[in-house]
Order: sequence, then structure tokens, then C-alpha cells
Amino acid sequence: MASKLTVRPPYEAESSLEITLRQAFYCLEPQLRPPFPLTIPTQEQYSLLNKAIIYAILSEPHLRKIHIKHLHGVITDGYGYFTSILAIIVNEIYGKLVDSAKRQLLWITREMVDVAAVGFTDLLGSLLRQIVAGDSSEDNLWLCNEMVTLFSCKWDCLLQEGSSGLTAALYVFLRLLSDHCRVSISNAPKFESLIKLEKDFCVKMLREKFGLCLRIGRDLVRLLQDLVHVPEFRAIWRDLLYAPSVFGVDEFLDISMLYYTMTPKWFFLLRVSPQMESQLRFLLTHVEHGSQLRYQDWFTKKFLSTPEKNAVLIDLVRFICCAHHPSNDIIHSDIIQRWAVIGWLLKSSMKNYITANMKLALFYDWLFFNEKLDTVMDIEPALLLMVHSIPEYIDITNSLLEFLFLLLDNYDLERKEIVLRGVSTSLHTLVRKGVVQSLEVLTRCDKLSPNLKERLAELLSGCSGFVDNSRIPTSQML
Repeated sequence: MASKLTVRPPYEAESSLEITLRQAFYCLEPQLRPPFPLTIPTQEQYSLLNKAIIYAILSEPHLRKIHIKHLHGVITDGYGYFTSILAIIVNEIYGKLVDSAKRQLLWITREMVDVAAVGFTDLLGSLLRQIVAGDSSEDNLWLCNEMVTLFSCKWDCLLQEGSSGLTAALYVFLRLLSDHCRVSISNAPKFESLIKLEKDFCVKMLREKFGLCLRIGRDLVRLLQDLVHVPEFRAIWRDLLYAPSVFGVDEFLDISMLYYTMTPKWFFLLRVSPQMESQLRFLLTHVEHGSQLRYQDWFTKKFLSTPEKNAVLIDLVRFICCAHHPSNDIIHSDIIQRWAVIGWLLKSSMKNYITANMKLALFYDWLFFNEKLDTVMDIEPALLLMVHSIPEYIDITNSLLEFLFLLLDNYDLERKEIVLRGVSTSLHTLVRKGVVQSLEVLTRCDKLSPNLKERLAELLSGCSGFVDNSRIPTSQML
């Protein structure tokens, strides 16, 4: 008798996905026991058989070797349909799966990597998204441990079949390492072995496959900066700045080449679970301004219930800025705007270092903005948040401007002209594109700090011509 796949509260309806898989299993159960039928199934029968085998593997761990042999014998599409169903399971019901089903899911995922199944990279990405930043629960740490072990053990297979899986894993584990290293100070035994696995994988990627790492773009630098206190990454950071040739990539001549490479949107999805993404997109496409409080309260209770879980706020800001670009119809409607949601998230932060990293996530694309390569949608929320916080939340405007000037004064002093050019071009583009009619709303704001107003006026007057960073030679960009 097959066991149930999920656990759920009494008031919650059973997942339609689980029902479909279970029905397929009971419909074909006699065919799932040796000797297997030799007939060639129709397309409909093939789809049903794939679902039945998936349910069998997840619910009958003691028979998994029999079921996987059966699967190998009937596959005609390179495991594409089978793998796509596994990804749907991860995206829709992973959090509700019983522990035995989760273990089986990781086992069959490793099998799909071994056979180079069609779509296995998407499956790996779906599993990576289920690792929650700032969550120290046993289940979350177990999944993190399983995934980093998978990527380390299947290194050669993943290299042969494509690099996007390894690059995705690097992005995720660099980000998680930052959280784990901070928590380990007070709870070392729980994190020590996991941190070592994460370090070993990330360092191997950066030292041996740096060409693949470059595909992350400028956010690779942002993640590495948050690990500069870790000796292994301090050495890597030093080489990035002063000895780029040690990475063995001929075209990588200077860290500024990463600055000028925009990070592809799909990386930002890796640190936001499908459930978080669904709720945020609903908020930003269906909820009118003024009606958002109950949705925000639900989101807070569901995903931000403890100070440790606030670590995901950094990822949410990057997701909203760079991976969710609303249509013109929504921009000109009463739907709550991105800047307002980011303002709410900023006020949700309970730790200073998280707040600082959220501000960096908000302004990061300003520092290297190139109108020909970047999009104004990535930099729009920061300016609109500053403008719309006047006058009711002037403290937000002051703190954001202060942080921006802090970046101008301190971010990579040896390449300060790059940052100045990026910020200048950002301001110029935001006005020219009509995001705001004029920056006088800031320079003439009586409630704004006099020092900040003076700095802003100096910045604007000093770049009235605005250096055009679209003329950077192509050879200097990746």
C-alpha cells in the first residue's frame, strides 16, 4: 500500500497534483510490478505511466530500484516529461511533502543527473529555490546540505551536460554562505560541516571554472563582498582586484569588466521561492494602493516571522528591482508600485546589516549603469522611493541619499570614476526618461538634510554634461 506524499492541515484541500499522481498510480499499479508489459504505450498511456512511476518512487522507497529500472525501460523522450513533473512537484508541493518523499525526490533527482535527463537543470534550479535564506530549521539545512553535496559529487556530469546548473549553484551558495557564516558564530556545531561543503564548492568554482562564474555578472561582486571576512574569499577578492590573470580567463583583465555586465534576471529568481514570487507578483499586479496591508501582513507572517528570516529581504529587493518589470498599464494604474513595496520591506528589517545590504541591493545597478546595456526599470524604484517618501517619510529619503553618497565616497576607490559615472548617468537617464520631471523635488526639499542637498547639488552641477559610459570600448565588457 503506497503512503501519502504530503501532510496538510485538516481545513486545507488536498493538492490536485497529488490526487492526479495517486490516481495514475492506482490505475496502473498492476503494471508497476514485474514482469513489466512489453506493449508500446500510446502518448496518453505514456504520460499516465510516467506519473504512476513518480508516485511509486516517492511513496514506496523500498521498491525504488525496481521502479527506476521500469522507468529506464519505457522512456522515449529523454526523460523530459518525467523531469518536468518532478519540477512541478518541487514548485507546488515541496514544502508539504513528508520526509520520506523528500528523500526520494532528491534520490531520483540524482538519477536524472546521471542519465542527463532533458530538463534536469530546471529541476535543480527548482530545488535550489526551496532553500530559504535565514532559515535554520533542520529541514532547510538538510536540503541545503543535500544540494551542495549533489553539485560537488556530480561535478563532472554537470560540466559535460552544460554549465548553467553549476553557475546557478554558485550564486545560491555564495548567498547562503553569508547567512550561514553569521549564524555559525553562535551555533557552530550545527553549521560547521555545511559551511565547509559550501566553501569547498564555491572556491572550486571560482578557482577552476571562473569563466563560468563570469556569467553571473556584477552581482557576483556583490555576493563576494559580503564574504570578504572569510579567509578563503578574502584571498579571491584580493586576486580579483590585483591579480585577475590568476583566474586563467584571457578576456578577464579587470574587475570593472564584471561591473559592466548586467546579471541575468533568472539568477534573482533563484533566491525567491515560488510561493514568495507568486505572492509578490500578485501584490504588484492586482492589489490597489491603500488595500495592501492585509496582504503584507500575511506575507510577513508566512515568510518573515523571525529576525533570522529577514535575510531574504535582500533577495526580495533585488527580485523586485531586476526581475519584476510592470507593464505601462500597471505603472499608470492604482496598483501598488514597486517603490512602495520596497519601502515596506525596508521598514520590515530588524537588523542593521540586512538594512544596509537591502540599500545596496536597491542602488547596486546605479553604480555601473550604462544606458545601452542596462534598463531604467532596474534603477527606477530607488529614485521613486526617495521622491514619494517626501514629506511623510522623509527619514527614508534622507537615509537612502546618505547611503548613496556613502557608496560614492567609499565603493572601490581605485575605480571611483566608474561609480561616479554610473550614478551620474542614472540620474540623467531617470529624468530624461520621465521617471521624474525634475530632481528639484529633492534639491529644493526643505525637510531634506542640508548637507545632503548640498552634496546632491554638487553632484548634479559637476555632471551637467554627464559622461556617456555607452562609449566604453566593447573589449572592456564581457
